[in-house]
Amino acid sequence: MRSHHITAAVLAAVAALALTACDPPPPSGESKPGTPAPSGTDRKTAALPDLVGKGLQAAQDAAQAAGFHSLTSHDALGRGREQVLDRGWKVCSQTPAAGSSVDTAATVDLGAVKLEEECPAREQATPSAPVGATMPNFIGRSMKVARQALPGNTSVTVKDALQERMVLQESNWRVCTQNPPTGTPLTGQPVAFHVVKFEETCP
Repeated sequence: MRSHHITAAVLAAVAALALTACDPPPPSGESKPGTPAPSGTDRKTAALPDLVGKGLQAAQDAAQAAGFHSLTSHDALGRGREQVLDRGWKVCSQTPAAGSSVDTAATVDLGAVKLEEECPAREQATPSAPVGATMPNFIGRSMKVARQALPGNTSVTVKDALQERMVLQESNWRVCTQNPPTGTPLTGQPVAFHVVKFEETCP
């Protein structure tokens, strides 16, 4: 008799555990926490403000307030400088352009110059020289941009064309001469540059 009561108690406990382990199905249209959102969600659009002429920090704040959170910026003068202190830069161009129906997931790219500089009439395209290509024309361009455009395994020599100064921050220096000359096939040979600071004249 005693064993019959113990068996009945065990069966009742197992049944209770089985019932509590099974959650009722969620109501129609709802999902459990952690369930991925259904695919095919509609993309949102919003009005992207005109950011040209604003300080870079103010422009970024305005874009974010309008619902755009993927933001980037670049040196509009083509010198390859980083916008470390946003309040020291102003916006010259924006992509995409200001509009009332812009995808909020789009990356907003702002071309900027330092506050004391003038916006260029037209931005220069960044030169590139993939392996097996020919030497681009880097004359007048930033030494930093020239180095970045060359294949990563290129041996590069940079010398001051006016004095014996060390060329430390290459975005502040522009190319006066290059060797090999423009159009020479790049086959792994060393490349040499003579440079001056942007406010200086090449000899």
